[in-house]
Amino acid sequence: MPPGPAGNARTDAIVVLTGGEGRIPRALDMLGKGTSKRLFVSGVDKSVKPREFAAEYKVGGGTMACCVVLDYKSVDTVSNASEAAFWIAANRIRSVRLVTSDWHMRRAALELARVAPNDLQIVRDAVPSQPSFETMLLEYHKLLARMALSVVGK
Repeated sequence: MPPGPAGNARTDAIVVLTGGEGRIPRALDMLGKGTSKRLFVSGVDKSVKPREFAAEYKVGGGTMACCVVLDYKSVDTVSNASEAAFWIAANRIRSVRLVTSDWHMRRAALELARVAPNDLQIVRDAVPSQPSFETMLLEYHKLLARMALSVVGK
């Protein structure tokens, strides 16, 4: 999969949000190209074991051990951002490549920026998709709601 608009920009880590086709392969491709040294996979289903993840995506054991962190706590965009921000702060990461679907990027980046350390640089790497009208409409309303809450300070 070719890199997105973020190109081959180097960052300290990659944060990928599960839930959309092509997201994890894009993140693993960028990790393999050396654009980052660590990968945080947010929102992994609790039933998925690390060895199953590695087998599914053809990730070597050495890479899994050194470089891939699977997050099982996140269940939505807000918790994706919170768990990623906690990991980012704990590991003193200053820049991340955020990988998610194109239709989801604006809200995902907004949520991450809201809870991450203030000096975090976020490089957006949106995976192209073909969302349904219903998906776009729902995401638009979620974004508007989040932006409204940001204005009132929540």
